[in-house]
Order: sequence, then structure tokens, then C-alpha cells
Amino acid sequence: MSTNKNNGQPIAEDIHAALEKTLIEAYLKGKGYTLEDLKKLPGEEVKQLMKEASTYASGKLAELEERAHFLQELHDAYTGE
Repeated sequence: MSTNKNNGQPIAEDIHAALEKTLIEAYLKGKGYTLEDLKKLPGEEVKQLMKEASTYASGKLAELEERAHFLQELHDAYTGE
């Protein structure tokens, strides 16, 4: 994790949060909604959509982290680290 800070948070956390939000928005868009649209929906429907969107985002983030780890291992093997 980077030690450089932006608004008191590590940059890696900022990037992770922004990516998570983008993935949630992408999921909602695929369902025909925006975050703004959720304000007009019944609470239970919002809860279900956000549960699904969060699950989707978590899965995609885990996939990206696994790929990054794999690439780091390849890099380390190639450079002899």
C-alpha cells in the first residue's frame, strides 16, 4: 500500500473505493438503474439491488486482486526476486 496520502487516506484505499463504486454503478446500469434512480425506489427493492451490486463488485475486485497477485508472482519469478 502506498504511504502517500490523499485527504488522510492511503491512495490505494482511495483507488479501491473508487473502483468499487464504479463496479456498483456498472451493475446497476446493466439492470437499467443509476444510483440516483435508487432514491425513487421502495426500500426493499433498493436493499436487494444494492446487495446484488455489492456482491458483483466484491467478486470483480477479488478477481482483479488475484490477477494482480499472479502478475506480481510472474514478475518476481522473472526478475529473480
